[in-house]
Amino acid sequence: MGKANGKSETKNAGLDLDHELPPGDGDETTVETATGESSAPESELQRLKAERDELRDRLARAQAEFDNARKRGIKEQQEFRDYAVADAIKSLLPVVDSLERALQVKSAAAEFRGGVDLIYKQLQAALAKLSVNPIVSKGEAFDPRYHEAIEMVETTDAPDHQVLEELQRGYKFKDRLLRPAMVKVAKNPGK
Repeated sequence: MGKANGKSETKNAGLDLDHELPPGDGDETTVETATGESSAPESELQRLKAERDELRDRLARAQAEFDNARKRGIKEQQEFRDYAVADAIKSLLPVVDSLERALQVKSAAAEFRGGVDLIYKQLQAALAKLSVNPIVSKGEAFDPRYHEAIEMVETTDAPDHQVLEELQRGYKFKDRLLRPAMVKVAKNPGK
């Protein structure tokens, strides 16, 4: 048992010595370690500095890539908005052309009225193509999400809080409110 312990102690002591002492002369190592000028800590320091510099460089590159991706995303969003607006404008240009032609024609009031009605229908179709739809208000119950009450009118002819008149039409884009309808609302004193 003593032999086994002696061998492992010697073997462990040898490993520890080999690990702690740098290669070279034993005397020089002792002197260098005592003065603190060992080449092993300096090489370790150089390796750590190099590793630090490499990590800083990688961090700087990653930050630059992130900034570039963010800027590219912003640019793509702006281009998408610009093209979306351009498509909307293209669908409205025929309406503008029709209005210009209608204003150039010298005709009777009834014919002019008919032409303006056609242009109005053309404009409504262009808006519907863009998913812009009018809010139906007259005769409906007042809904503060879609209506803006301009006036309350006392009347017994309509139920309380019913829209009597639409002063300005409201519009929705898909399910999103673009503009509320300005309305007159009934106030029935009997209820």
